[in-house]
Amino acid sequence: MDTGAGSFVTRTDAASITDKRLLKGARARETALRRAVDIASLDGLDDVSFGRLATDTGMSKAGIQTLFRSKEVLQLATIDYAREMFIDAVVRPARKAAPGVDRLRSLIEHWFDYAKTPLFEGGCFRVANIARFDSKPGTIRDALVHNQQEWLDTIAKELRNAVESHEIAELDVDLAVFQIDSALCAANTALRLGDDDVITKVRRTVENLLQSA
Repeated sequence: MDTGAGSFVTRTDAASITDKRLLKGARARETALRRAVDIASLDGLDDVSFGRLATDTGMSKAGIQTLFRSKEVLQLATIDYAREMFIDAVVRPARKAAPGVDRLRSLIEHWFDYAKTPLFEGGCFRVANIARFDSKPGTIRDALVHNQQEWLDTIAKELRNAVESHEIAELDVDLAVFQIDSALCAANTALRLGDDDVITKVRRTVENLLQSA
């Protein structure tokens, strides 16, 4: 997964009104997007709108529209912001672990924290939205699919690292990735329903997969 997340303007210069305006706009944008990702995780991206954000944040509808220009731009920005938050919560912390099995386990453990806390009000942003757009061709679907593939590629990379370093035997990486991701998606639903025991079940599933390889 590419961790080159976009950044918001944070530089301030008391002598420059232009920079002050940039800072104010960046803060307003972040406020809007932080609420937008929660709305999308709860009710789906279709419910992310200028009016809903204005009501929820106390910002003006016109001001939000100035920041994002169209609903599609707003939705795409919401997807990107959710991606950045996911990377910060799950992918970057796992880098501290050695490539291969240790990093794969770290990714999964941080994913549990991400889903259980949860980082977004409605749980996993990806799970909440990709099913709503899987049959709707367009830029929103493309962005969601891209993020989905980044995550699958991240899991696959560590499985391949584990094979190459002889931590596990050769295995069908694509099938293993599918099994791990399916277990995590199911865990997200179970966690929303209050089943914390599902974490133990997923850990066991992953360990059985690694041991059988």
